[in-house]
Amino acid sequence: MSTTVKRPAGSGRPDDACLRGATPPPTTTPPRRRHGLRVGWMMTASGWSANQFSALLGAYRSGTGLSESAVTGLFAVYVVGLVPGLLIGGPLADRYGRRPVALIALGVNLLSTCLLMVGAATTGWLLPGRFLTGLGAGALLAAGSAWVKELSSPPFDLTASPGAAAKRSGMFVSAGFASGGLSAALIAQWAPYPLLTAYLPHLVLAVAAGAVAWGAPESRPSRSRPAAAGTPAAAEGTGAPPVAPAAEPFRRARFWRAVLPVAPWVFAAPTVGFVTLPGLVDGGLTGWQTVYAGVATAVVPGTGLAVQLPARYLATRHRLATGVAGLLMIAVGCALAAPAAASEQPVLALAAAAVLGAGYGLTLSFGLTEVAALAPRARLARLTSLFWTLAYTGMFTPYAITALSTTFGVPALLRAGALLAVLSCTAFVLLNRGERRPALTPRCPG
Repeated sequence: MSTTVKRPAGSGRPDDACLRGATPPPTTTPPRRRHGLRVGWMMTASGWSANQFSALLGAYRSGTGLSESAVTGLFAVYVVGLVPGLLIGGPLADRYGRRPVALIALGVNLLSTCLLMVGAATTGWLLPGRFLTGLGAGALLAAGSAWVKELSSPPFDLTASPGAAAKRSGMFVSAGFASGGLSAALIAQWAPYPLLTAYLPHLVLAVAAGAVAWGAPESRPSRSRPAAAGTPAAAEGTGAPPVAPAAEPFRRARFWRAVLPVAPWVFAAPTVGFVTLPGLVDGGLTGWQTVYAGVATAVVPGTGLAVQLPARYLATRHRLATGVAGLLMIAVGCALAAPAAASEQPVLALAAAAVLGAGYGLTLSFGLTEVAALAPRARLARLTSLFWTLAYTGMFTPYAITALSTTFGVPALLRAGALLAVLSCTAFVLLNRGERRPALTPRCPG
């Protein structure tokens, strides 16, 4: 004979908490679809468009006669367009919705690639092409990151964990970074009319991504008239509990303490790996410079994707652990890059690029997770765009290295970069030293 043992309601077991806190969906509601994954392909198209040009820098030097400073300047123009795209796209997405802003930005992204293709014959079109690449990518990052995050969370997705939802857009962007550069480099090495045909895969990817994301729903929280604080109506229409006015200054200060020391390194590290280093070690790669550059653009973000599992583990140990590990990896990567540049060793440069890519993946994971945790949902796109803006300032690093190299030398500048990364890590820890390890909460099954 068997007996049934009933647990008391306050036993504290995770499954009890799930059963008490979960609200079963109505029987008429159809199964949830993973809309966040569908929209994520737009983010891949954005990352692809950024790095397809990076892998072609050597081809532009040899094929069009552009100088080193001109080619590096065209790379930096991307950031000049990206910053206003981010700063405008975030508020527009919060006001009018993630879906229309993201889809329009994808259209601008497509137009920019068409202009770069025209630039194969008339180099004057490269400048507006790169500017629009940044403008479209910026708006797409701002609106698309919020769209992916919200569609990867309840009530749209009941399976993804909060941490995975926050980092999903970054993983799709990294996949685009890795595949876009390598694809463009391989086409440029062996296909005819390389500065034209290398851009064709992005056109196909962007059109397909737009078609896949077209049916995804809007996720922006609905707005309602302001209600008195403390009333039930005050919490309605925002999709999230209201933030007490007294807590807002602390949250804002915590945002800047946590994000500002880390964000510029997110893209300073990878651009050193796939823009600066390939141009310094190509002396022993006669005829294979473009392929090497493509491999470097794949290795850096590819390593960033590979460290996501360790990043998840570090985040469970301490809130700051992922950011600290990322900054230290960047310091090690810059330290390895200095002798690679001095000796022009391609293998050592690729190893340094991989370490820099690991730092990129860790810092990006930390930044996106932190923004998602601190931002009120109604301002998620705006604060996400602010993070991306701070991160992309690091893309001016190759241009700064080129400008200062005649005075200080590249190896010395890379060693200085390693020291700056260590100092940033120290400041990051000191500014956030009061933060404790986060509490792990049970996740309801299904």
